[in-house]
Amino acid sequence: MKFLNMNHSIKNFKYVNYLWEESKAEALGDDQVELFLYRSNILGADLRITNYGGGNTSCKTIEKDPLSNEEVEVMWVKGSGGDIGTLNKAGIAGLYTERLRNLKNIYSDLSDEDRMVGLFNHCIYDLDSKAPSIDTPLHGLLPFKHIDHLHPDALIAVAAAKDSEKITKEIWGDTMGWVPWQKPGFDLGLQLEKCLHDNPGIRGIVLGSHGLFTWGDTSYECYVNSLEVIESASAYIAKKIEEKGSVFGGQKVQSLPKEERLEKASQLIPLLRGLCSSENRMIGHFTDNDVVMEFINSNDLLRLAPMGTSCPDHFLRTKIQPLVLDLSTDEDLSDPKAVLKKLEPAFEAYRTEYKDYYEACKKENSPAVRDPNPVIIIYPGIGMFSFAKNKQTTRVASEFYINAINVMRGAEAITEYTSLPRQEAFDIEYWLLEEAKLQRMPKEQPLSRKVALVTGAGGGIGKAIADKLVKEGANVVLADIAEDRLMEAMETYKPDTVSYAVCDVTKRESIEAAFNKTCLEFGGVDIVVHSAGLAISKPLQETSEKDWDILQNVLVKGQFELAKQSVAIMRKQDFGGNFISIASKNGLVSGPNNVGYGTAKAAQQHMVRLLAAELGGDKIRVNTINPDGVIVDSKIWEGDWAEGRAKAHGITVDELPQHYAKRNLLNEIIYPEDIAKGVFACVAILEKTTGNIINVDGGMANAFVR
Repeated sequence: MKFLNMNHSIKNFKYVNYLWEESKAEALGDDQVELFLYRSNILGADLRITNYGGGNTSCKTIEKDPLSNEEVEVMWVKGSGGDIGTLNKAGIAGLYTERLRNLKNIYSDLSDEDRMVGLFNHCIYDLDSKAPSIDTPLHGLLPFKHIDHLHPDALIAVAAAKDSEKITKEIWGDTMGWVPWQKPGFDLGLQLEKCLHDNPGIRGIVLGSHGLFTWGDTSYECYVNSLEVIESASAYIAKKIEEKGSVFGGQKVQSLPKEERLEKASQLIPLLRGLCSSENRMIGHFTDNDVVMEFINSNDLLRLAPMGTSCPDHFLRTKIQPLVLDLSTDEDLSDPKAVLKKLEPAFEAYRTEYKDYYEACKKENSPAVRDPNPVIIIYPGIGMFSFAKNKQTTRVASEFYINAINVMRGAEAITEYTSLPRQEAFDIEYWLLEEAKLQRMPKEQPLSRKVALVTGAGGGIGKAIADKLVKEGANVVLADIAEDRLMEAMETYKPDTVSYAVCDVTKRESIEAAFNKTCLEFGGVDIVVHSAGLAISKPLQETSEKDWDILQNVLVKGQFELAKQSVAIMRKQDFGGNFISIASKNGLVSGPNNVGYGTAKAAQQHMVRLLAAELGGDKIRVNTINPDGVIVDSKIWEGDWAEGRAKAHGITVDELPQHYAKRNLLNEIIYPEDIAKGVFACVAILEKTTGNIINVDGGMANAFVR
């Protein structure tokens, strides 16, 4: 490859990360598939090169045909729906290259595209292959051993700039090809093949409004070639921006200070979530990084934002354009009803415009119109919100819109940003193949699209409850007074499922901070479980005022403040909610040496009844789970409480689990996981239950409620 500078090191690249480690590559030996996967992963690690799920990579190897025992060329390529940053063998498709190329003999025209995708399966070599993606022929019709198809911001900026073909030649001369925009598919593969035929010796091809194709004889040469091309485009754009002096027409709006932005965003996001969830409940995300703020505070925001994004990967995640809020940075958000009155017309207008777009562009076989609510919402001076079905999807949507901002920034610096025509965008968004992919998505879990905050979640019952809610699909914020326990707990979860907040439930400000973080992380809250607690077992004369106060403050006052603040958020969202109090059998049953704890637990239980009576009209259900004898893995049994209860019953601490099991009707030991199942039943199964007490105690006759 005569264009490659093989002496690049990490310091030679200013705008992309050189991540190739020779020791790792050498450990893979001559295994070309493993080297292609390694290349894919390090390319996907740099969001300036390609975002989550974007782009695809391939390599071609010689293998033995299992039927003929002859040597054949096989192409290994990222499968449908994969992500190059995490790509492994299970995520790729292996196809006979010759069979794939022979599909040219039966391809007719653009109306044949969908049929061709089905025929890719007839080219499969590796029976464990992932389903081939729509981009498979783009790799197969090119002759190179290793190929990268990437969506770098800098290259899409070139591809989306006015006079893109001319700019391509200005940057790379005759070493790069260029093809105009065309929807991905078999015909685009033919266009790439033709471009290479007409321009032999080129090192890559720029796809108008779309992205980049580059290649090499080895995985390393392909990698360096990709970086060099991206570096050239990035340097060109940086120079243009420097010459221009400013981007996006300069600043129009001044950002609020960071803390004030976060406060405003946390106040507003539950209202936005409610409005965005008019058809399907959504999970939220907020970002206010420098790239976002430069764009949303600029003079050109209202010109560029309605134009929409250019790259298909962008608008499939973000919708074709964002909603820009007409709110000032000093907007008073203290009255939710007044704010809603300002916001609702903007949302109605957005939905109407989206439906008009659908009606204007739809075809006879188009899928039904999808949710017309915005995915990206911009608040100048404050930040950018995104909403989608789960945390990963909404976070990725935000990342993609940041990519789109970078593209607009670069294109405007070069010449002028151009977006895809609405019909072209619609044909991608409502492509029957895209609809089929959506229909194949697994069924959502019972608590998908729900957000929970669980206090006392650093261990014991609270952690078990959080585990259960996450397992059933919820996003959960773990709240606990001990950060070390929270950090340990966090290690047990997958990314994009949980967050945490250090929270002292005896302090209003601490609870407020926990809810603010919950809103900023996930958009709001649907389920609150008060599991934080402690237990003190003493006779009346030994119970101090300090003992009494801490029990009342943690169990009762904490519950009151959690309820008060969570209900305010749930009312903003306007789709109900659940509040669960983890109380105790001791709130119903009189026992010795328990005046402080039993009284506090009884107060928790009656507060639940009072709240249920008050909040039913808001569809906010309030219920109590009553455990008893949860000794194994329970935090409150790790000290004086266990000794006190053992003393009260005239047994040793070691005898407690079996003692409590023997005294219930089912003779069962009660575990934290049993309490978690009770919480799940309350929030997901007993949907018409409120003001109730559910005993999870193995059956204690003296604690029967009725």
